[in-house]
Order: sequence, then C-alpha cells, then structure tokens
Amino acid sequence: APSIRLSPAARSLFDEPLAIAVQGLSPRQQVTLRTSLRDETGQLFQASARYQAGDDGELDLARCPALPGGSFSGLEPMGLLWALQPQKPFWRLVKRDVQSPFLLQLEVLEGYGESPGRLLAQAQHERAFLRDGTRRVPVREGRIRATLFLPPGNGPFPGIIDLYGTGGGLPEYRACLLANYGFAVLALAYYSYEDLPKEMKEFHLEYFEEAVNYMLQHTQVKGPGIGLLGISKGGDLCTSMASFLKGITATALINASVANVGAVLHYKDITIPPLGFNLKRVKVSKSGIADIVDALNNPLEGPDQQSFIPLEKAECRFLFIVGQDDHNWKSEFFAVEGSKRLQAHGKEKPEIICYPGAGHYIEPPFFPMCAASMHLLIGKPVTWGGQPKAHCEAQVDAWQQIQAFFHKHLTGKPPGTSSKL
Repeated sequence: APSIRLSPAARSLFDEPLAIAVQGLSPRQQVTLRTSLRDETGQLFQASARYQAGDDGELDLARCPALPGGSFSGLEPMGLLWALQPQKPFWRLVKRDVQSPFLLQLEVLEGYGESPGRLLAQAQHERAFLRDGTRRVPVREGRIRATLFLPPGNGPFPGIIDLYGTGGGLPEYRACLLANYGFAVLALAYYSYEDLPKEMKEFHLEYFEEAVNYMLQHTQVKGPGIGLLGISKGGDLCTSMASFLKGITATALINASVANVGAVLHYKDITIPPLGFNLKRVKVSKSGIADIVDALNNPLEGPDQQSFIPLEKAECRFLFIVGQDDHNWKSEFFAVEGSKRLQAHGKEKPEIICYPGAGHYIEPPFFPMCAASMHLLIGKPVTWGGQPKAHCEAQVDAWQQIQAFFHKHLTGKPPGTSSKL
C-alpha cells in the first residue's frame, strides 16, 4: 500500500525544510498530493499539486517536478507548504500561540482532475515554533508588555528587540523562531495590547527606551549593545530607536520606512510628525482590493521633510531587507534614501538586500505569501504585492541574512550553528 515518508518524521521547526516522499505507488501512477492546516481561529489553508510516480513507484518531491494544474508546478520540494492558501479571502496565516505546533495534514489522492479520486495514503506532521529547551518568559516590568525568548544552553546571548507592524498586539512567532538560533529575543508590544494604547495615534520613545534598558541589564543578554529587528511600522520605530537611544549596535529593517509613519512620535522635547498621505492616490480594483503604494507623500519634499527620521544620529549598523514588489509603500526608495542620508553624514553605507518578486510581508521561511488582507488603517483589504515562489525564496534567504547580520555585529563572529537550510 502507498505510504508517505517525511523527514523529520513527526515534528519539525516551522522554518526548517521538510522532505516529503511517497512510496508504494504503481509505476508512473498519477496522483494529487494535498496539504492542509488550520490556524488557531479554525481557518483552513490548503495546497495541492499533481505528480507522476517514477518507474519504481517512488515519488520524491526533491527530485520529481509537479505537473501543471495544481497550486504550483516544477521542482518545488517545499511547494506544498509555501503554496498554502486560505479558504477564506483576505486571511493571513499567523501563529498566535507559539507553545503549540501547527498540525499539517498530508494526503495522497488517486489521479488528477477537479475532484481527485480515492485516498491512497495520509500523514500528519507537527510544525513547531519552540525548539526543545527554548524558554518563553512573559515580561511585565514597569510599562513593558513583552515576551522574552531565551535559547537553550547557558547565556549570556546576543540580544534583539523584535517589532511588528500596524496589526498591534504581541506577535511572538518571529522572535521565538529567531531565539532557536542562539539569540535572546524580546517580542515587544507597543499598542492594542493589554493596558497599552488602543490606537496608533502617538508613541513615546521612552516606552521603547525602557525595553532597551531592560535588555541591556538582563543577566542573560550579552552586551555591550543589542540589535533591533522591525517590519513595516515596526521598522520605522526601530529606526527612531536607533537614532535617539543608546545601546543599539545593529538594526535590521524589513520593508521599512525611513520617515515616521502613521502616528506622532515624541521623545523628550522632540516631536516627529507622521508622513502625510493622500487617499486620492489609492487605487481600488474591481474586486474591491486597494493598492496603497502611492498614498504616502515624499519625505524629501516640503513640510513632509520633518517626518524623515534623523538616522544619521544612529551609532549602529543597518541592514535593509527590501521586497521590490512591495505594494504597501516604496520600501526600496526608503532604503536608498536612508543610505544616501547616512553616507552624506559620513556614516557607513548600510547593507541593502533587494528581492525581486517579494511583497511586503517578508516573514520567516515557509509562511505562505499573503497577497491581500484587511488593513486596519485603511479599513478595506489591500494588496501587499509579491509572487508566491519568489516571495518564498526571499523569505528563506532573508532569514539567513538577518541571522548572519546579527551574529556578525552582536557577537563579532560568523554563525557557528547556522540553521539547517
């Protein structure tokens, strides 16, 4: 009877590759492989691909290309994971509770066609977020609302503060996955969580300074400085932190703006207004999805120059990760202007890594690309950009680049224990 062979067999980390093979098929047998998982709200994600077994009845996804007609085609060993799509429109896959794994279901079905035939084999696999020995520590110190992840082993470890975007709350999954590779990572909430402000109206950098000092003083965090990792709105907050606060050694920005966006920023007697925008520049498609890439004003012109963050004050190294098909805003333009500004002030040129075909949400590896979802500030679904395969490849590479950048600038040595990719 046919059976599914997985390696690792029962459980793997979400950002690790999973080898998938089917054995016991008839020679040259045509089958459909289908994967599915449900997020914590019960929403279903699915992908399927059409394959033909070899002359020996074996089907190894690392050697056998998928045929046209499924969620993807060609040689894509991880296609059944990165091509997962929500059955509910405009729904994005996120992990809410990192202490439980996602349960991946795999099925082998007879034949192709609109409705494949009978079930030939099935398997389950856990995609976990916490490596054995990685510790999750809720942090409620002073005003700080955060979760600290500490890797296995005896510290101290290089420290990183991780910030997400306009969704608010306290996403932990990226911080958790990063901690598996030897970093002490603080996932920091900054609004719409517990007793923090409910809305994105104004932010005080003193709150973020409290978090930086917490990390610098922590016995498990190796000094003398820490790293910052931010995506989207979290990216411009990281840029502001690096520009005004002490103790930052390395800042990695994923599709970030170098202008302050969306809310007034205060620090001591300094106020940075948000970059202006014009909703008339938003294009809405026939299907009701908004493209907001042109909505923001140019921070190099007129009064909007006041929103440009003075990143030349920063005493750290910068890494810009750029999706060149980002439709949230002009990430490549921001990275290039940030670089010009740093160099004009005699600072070291930042590293800029551009990914053609990658959209806005560059997540850890193997998160399926979210093409469009609800935008809290716009109040309707917006397109994030990206081509699924190119976006997936960007996520795999960017994850390595981010780890290497932090290892280099926080420990002064290349990663000894790199991830298994």
